[in-house]
Amino acid sequence: MAVLSESSSSKAKVVAKASVILTAAMFMSRLLGLLRDTVMASQFGIGIDTDAYRIAVTIPDTIFFLVAGGGLSTAFMPIFTEFFHTDKKEDAWRVFSAVTTLTAVFVTMLIGLAWAFAVPIAEFMSAGKTIKLAGGGVRPIGPDEIRTIVHMSRIMLPAQFAFMVGSVLIATLYARNRVVAPAVAPNVYNFGIILGAILGPTLGIGIAGMSWGALIGAMLGNLLIPLLVMMKLGSHFTPNFNFQTPGLKRFFKLLGPVVFGFSLPSVAAMITQKFASYFEVGTNTVMTLSNNLMQAPLGIFGQSLAMAAFPVLAEFFATKNMPAYRRQVTSTLCTVLFLSFPSAAVLFGCAPEIVKLVYGYGKASSAADLARTVEVLQIFCLGIPAWCVQPVLMRGFFSAQQTLRPVIISTCLTAAFIGMCWLGVSMKMSYQVLPWATNIAATLLAIFLYFALQREVGALDSMRIAVTKTKSLVLSLVAGGVAWVLMRPASHMHKLALMGYFLFAMCVVGWTYFYLAQKWWMKEAAYFEKVMNRLPGRKKEEESE
Repeated sequence: MAVLSESSSSKAKVVAKASVILTAAMFMSRLLGLLRDTVMASQFGIGIDTDAYRIAVTIPDTIFFLVAGGGLSTAFMPIFTEFFHTDKKEDAWRVFSAVTTLTAVFVTMLIGLAWAFAVPIAEFMSAGKTIKLAGGGVRPIGPDEIRTIVHMSRIMLPAQFAFMVGSVLIATLYARNRVVAPAVAPNVYNFGIILGAILGPTLGIGIAGMSWGALIGAMLGNLLIPLLVMMKLGSHFTPNFNFQTPGLKRFFKLLGPVVFGFSLPSVAAMITQKFASYFEVGTNTVMTLSNNLMQAPLGIFGQSLAMAAFPVLAEFFATKNMPAYRRQVTSTLCTVLFLSFPSAAVLFGCAPEIVKLVYGYGKASSAADLARTVEVLQIFCLGIPAWCVQPVLMRGFFSAQQTLRPVIISTCLTAAFIGMCWLGVSMKMSYQVLPWATNIAATLLAIFLYFALQREVGALDSMRIAVTKTKSLVLSLVAGGVAWVLMRPASHMHKLALMGYFLFAMCVVGWTYFYLAQKWWMKEAAYFEKVMNRLPGRKKEEESE
């Protein structure tokens, strides 16, 4: 038992280190993502051009999210991890070669099909979109707008090769506890889009510059950088079409439900974009801008912590260490709840100032457009904790090499989500129905996944999770109230002054939340205090004392 405890402790340190790296990288990625949206809105406004870009992005992104985003890496990593950490390294590289080869062929075929059917797909996604005329009337979206959407989506389609093949490369890096290169990938991608948005008008290609930036950023960040790191680590690849390769059948068994199911986290944005087309011009863009702000805590806390824990969970499952497995899932869920509740409260309370600070520039500075974005963002905020725990629960299933049950649950909730959106549109409700439907579906999905995971791997520490959830909620209401009060004098500040004051206010709010959490004996506060004490600067300070 002493050996087991020591092993669990060492793995906890691995998760902690990976969490810090991935959280920092994801924080930078989200900042760049917001800067990307800021530049887009400033350069092109909130109107038909940006709506067309958002619809165009949805077409190629759907390929990635349906397959690579939810399936390839999560189906492949547990198998590669099992071989790699149980003295079967040759089998690990054989199955890696087979999966990479088949993925490259498969994605090339998908890109060809999407290219061929880009026009009808664009027409379907933009159905219902109308454009205001100078005289005050409206007209349906026409051939010129469809051509623009198709042009931009075709530019971005080859990027899916980088995303899908790159996801296999990145999965092997995670399995070997190499997290820096995977963490860099989204930052390079976002930087490419930002550069494209800035240079597009100068080069005479307008908003299509963002599509070219996305293509170049994906090729560099998601394919070239991971490939160079793998070569440096001494990885092995040989083209392999052998369907009898050890582990390949299990890979397809895990991948199948994900590919043929409809995971709500993967398709929610696509569905929202589809139904947003039935509302006034700019709604597609408003949904994207507000959703991306809401997604910041999800990426920084939910996804990064889930990915940090994933390879360790896969190793615990492969070595049949289920007590440690359940402790790790419980601990990760508690940490995510501890961070996501205050994020939601602060984002809700400071929504007007945050939207003004992030998007209120150039052609996007219209008070009406900013007000719509604030309105949708505040609704989205209510679902942040549910969105943040989903990646942890999903990785719990995938690390246990179980994909059928979570995908069935997610597919059912996706169908319910589509039904709610369709009902809202058919009853001519406001566009607010879209974020409300998203929140309801996300909350139900988190609840169902939690109980289903317990049936699969055994009982988690529900009491600890409930206590953390309750305390975090109460303290978050206090933190959100403090943030709201502090930001009231800032509503009319110049943006530069607003930025400085906002950073000051967030420091006060963060200190308040952390201080109260310590006084309430929350384990998560003690954990973060240990992490802070391990930082190089703090160590030197303690030694000097």
